Amino acid sequence: MKPKSTRLYFLDAVRAFAILMMLQGHFVDTLLNPLYRDNSYTAYTVWAYFRGITAPTFFTISGLVVLYLMLKANEKGDDSIRVKKGLTRGLMLIGIGYLLRIPFFSWFKGQFDTYFLVIDVLQCIGLSLLMLIGLYFLAQKNSKVLSILLLVTSFIIFLCEPLYRDLSLPNVPLVFSNYLSKANGSVFTIIPWFGYVAFGGFLATMFFRYSQKKNFRKIMIGLFFGLGILLLTYSTEALHIIYHITHIELFERSANYNYLFLRLGNVFLYFGFFYLLENYLKQSIITKIGEKTLNIYVVHFIIIYGSFTGIGLKHFWYKSLEPWEAVFGAIAFMIVVCLIVFYMGKTNAFIYTHLRRLLHLVIKPKKSGTDYDNLSEDDFT
Repeated sequence: MKPKSTRLYFLDAVRAFAILMMLQGHFVDTLLNPLYRDNSYTAYTVWAYFRGITAPTFFTISGLVVLYLMLKANEKGDDSIRVKKGLTRGLMLIGIGYLLRIPFFSWFKGQFDTYFLVIDVLQCIGLSLLMLIGLYFLAQKNSKVLSILLLVTSFIIFLCEPLYRDLSLPNVPLVFSNYLSKANGSVFTIIPWFGYVAFGGFLATMFFRYSQKKNFRKIMIGLFFGLGILLLTYSTEALHIIYHITHIELFERSANYNYLFLRLGNVFLYFGFFYLLENYLKQSIITKIGEKTLNIYVVHFIIIYGSFTGIGLKHFWYKSLEPWEAVFGAIAFMIVVCLIVFYMGKTNAFIYTHLRRLLHLVIKPKKSGTDYDNLSEDDFT
């Protein structure tokens, strides 16, 4: 008898929505005239709020997907291929992240600077995957212990954010300090963002242990919505209450700048919404977009920021568009990038082939024939 499917279709839908929000977010943020970047404009305030949910969603999904697949492989008695694939993927993302920022034309002219060493989303996700695999090895024999380890790790990283918010490491080489400090221009740092990956890993252990239970999907949808609302409504107040009980100043400082728990609440609502609609999204265009997130990221980065050549949309219209131009331009940009990825580019196949050769980690996983390994090669994770 064929086992019940454990395929997590809704994750592709969440990723698709997040990647589209990233496309329009980068387009508008790069090209919109600063005159309209004012919170007195309701449209701008709403746009800025939802833009802030994109990165937490990607990081959480990355942890969920990678660990879920490793746990399923381990259950079948052989996770070595999946682990090697995860390690390769992490190293590959770090490599692509640096590659996209190398100013080749400037280097050819003999002009060198350290800006290409700043850390962006790809390097941060890549390193996070390597760290997640490390935690998996520490507690892989007991998924309950792994669940607790991941949950505690995530909570500590979020709670301690005030301690490393303004971290500066002037005596540490840039190639390392940029992963921990934004002082030199890094867009993302491993903390706090690994916290979302760790929490995604925690969710993976829940799906792994209970997804075959009766009414699991209904319960998880309810939990996603319920916990999302609780975090958005009461997480700040809860931190204040804990401070008044314990008199530990860290809780008060965390409550006064509580964006990490609030964003996690937003992620839960996204998960709940798309999990609720999962049956309507299977094999749809939205899930197909979700399978191509890495391709889309690479193509959009080249078009906007001019990777390799230094000539992109930013070069011509940096912070100059009127609101209506930014809106229609963002829509057109999303369509064009998706068309390039689907019909004109073989971007990811090329990237995988050559980077894996470069890393001497050529892996050709056998088709397992199971339904849990639902994630395309054309993806962040």
